Amino acid sequence: MIKKLRNTTSKILPAAAILIILAVWQFVSGAGMVSKFLLPSPLDVLKALVSDFPLLMVNAKVTVIEALTGLFMGVAIGFLMAVFMDHFDKLYKAFYPLIVLTQTIPTIAIAPLLVLWFGYEMLPKVILIVIVTFFPITVSLLDGFRSADQDTISLMRSMGATSLQIFRHVKFPGSLSQFFASLRISVSYAVVGAVISEWLGGFEGLGVYMIRVKKGFSFDKMFAVIFIISAISLLLMWAVNLLQKRCMPWEEKS
Repeated sequence: MIKKLRNTTSKILPAAAILIILAVWQFVSGAGMVSKFLLPSPLDVLKALVSDFPLLMVNAKVTVIEALTGLFMGVAIGFLMAVFMDHFDKLYKAFYPLIVLTQTIPTIAIAPLLVLWFGYEMLPKVILIVIVTFFPITVSLLDGFRSADQDTISLMRSMGATSLQIFRHVKFPGSLSQFFASLRISVSYAVVGAVISEWLGGFEGLGVYMIRVKKGFSFDKMFAVIFIISAISLLLMWAVNLLQKRCMPWEEKS
């Protein structure tokens, strides 16, 4: 009973906070404290969302495809890099600093170069998303692999277990929590990375749509795009949580 009450409270409080923010926003904009030209009210944003909904969905489809393609490739690359770097210590020492170095370069600085090299199609956008998503996966999985219980590993080795069996039964299951935590981060990075890459070159997508409406000073439509981007990110995070529950049912029981 207490657990159910806590779960209900944890869902009500964020919803209440969002409603309060929207109410204050509506009051500030409606009362003329801030010009609607600069800060359209939530009702104005909702009207823009409804009026441009078909066009927004067409552009959102492009952004989601780019984000998911780059995310899947980034997760695959991050997973393979973590496995090899965990198995080969020299590989870890050689490439780990380089992986960290890739994250010190702002994505906004890389995107124009990728567009220049690979054009305005999907490829440069997917490459940028891979760059920003593989890092959390690699680092989190490496930490998970290296924090595996050494006594359990020693016991399995004494019983003749191979490296593959140790990885399958000890290291990989023990790193699932870190993996899904990093996957939630990568999901949000993927959507943001797709929009940023579209800002700097493209034919379709929410980022391209934002640039077009910004030039027309339609800030209500810009806020509508922001809401769509947030909704996509939240939906993908919910999907990750659902996948985690399916892959880690023992955590739900505990």
